[in-house]
Amino acid sequence: MARDGIDLYEKLLEREEATLSLWGLKSRDSKGRKIPEEPDRVRTAFQRDRDRIIHCKAFRRLKHKTQVFLAPEGDHFRTRLTHTLETTQIARGIGRALGLNEDLTEAIGLGHDLGHTPFGHAGEKILNDWCLKHGIESGFQHHIQSVRVVEVLENDGAGLNLTFETVEGILKHTKGPGDYSVVLEPDDTLHWEGRVVKISDRIAYVNHDLQDAVEAGLVKNEDIPQAFIKILGATNRERISSMVIDIISTTMKEGRLALSPEMDSAINNLKDYLFERVYYRSEIRSHDDAIRRCLEGLLDIFSNEKEIYERYLKAWEDDKTVRTRHLVDYVAGMTDRYAISVAQELMVPSPWPFMR
Repeated sequence: MARDGIDLYEKLLEREEATLSLWGLKSRDSKGRKIPEEPDRVRTAFQRDRDRIIHCKAFRRLKHKTQVFLAPEGDHFRTRLTHTLETTQIARGIGRALGLNEDLTEAIGLGHDLGHTPFGHAGEKILNDWCLKHGIESGFQHHIQSVRVVEVLENDGAGLNLTFETVEGILKHTKGPGDYSVVLEPDDTLHWEGRVVKISDRIAYVNHDLQDAVEAGLVKNEDIPQAFIKILGATNRERISSMVIDIISTTMKEGRLALSPEMDSAINNLKDYLFERVYYRSEIRSHDDAIRRCLEGLLDIFSNEKEIYERYLKAWEDDKTVRTRHLVDYVAGMTDRYAISVAQELMVPSPWPFMR
């Protein structure tokens, strides 16, 4: 609670008026929240969004969700949380240089993957297939689930009541399954802060996934094509710096968020290289069948066995559609290790205890 007499809200708004560019979205211009709230005395609306996301349970669970490598033994491979933090910092750097609202950019970056499943994109595909098979016509897409997390699931069902701008940025950070493009397509319906997070997400993953692949021994530094190194740089730091500087300088030159054609081509070629040498490698895909058995097994048990459903979730819903939605939310929110633990408990027999 702020002490009596302290009220920085108007000063923060005045600072935005003085420092943000024409591209930046000022807090004063926010469309607000679904449930109106009085302004905070020491934070803008977007700063409050950021804080609510950082303190929510779904954010904490990201540290135990797969980015690319499933439950790696090494301590330094990325998880969904470290990917989120790297994306956010890249976005803030670009946003600061372009005079955008850093607080809104940060809130979107921190919240963009809150709805991701355990086991990364393999888990997302499995949940999507299961939803389509069981009557959820929209399937499962992590960006839509991220919005569901902040609007419906968090805070014991009350949601976080974020601003419309933060929710919009989270929703539109990807088009859905298969959207791996790093091309900056025009999107006049999304504010600049959201567009910056969208490209920063791609910049983050093409760089840290390559670095992790080298760390894992899937790619050797000397195997990285010289064409990439010439344009992007030889190290993770150099590559990120090259991309960020290019997008800032090109945007300032053209007056629209853009990469130079050379950089755009280089990033997309690097992405294609990752698919060929990393994402589709047998070592990475070797767990796919086991992941499918794990998640589909959990979903089937929960949906068909009332006692187990109530033990883990909540009171049994007679409405199958409602029950299906609840269990998809539950499984999607699991961390990798929790999903494995519950699957072992429910699907792997335990030795009979010795009775004395």
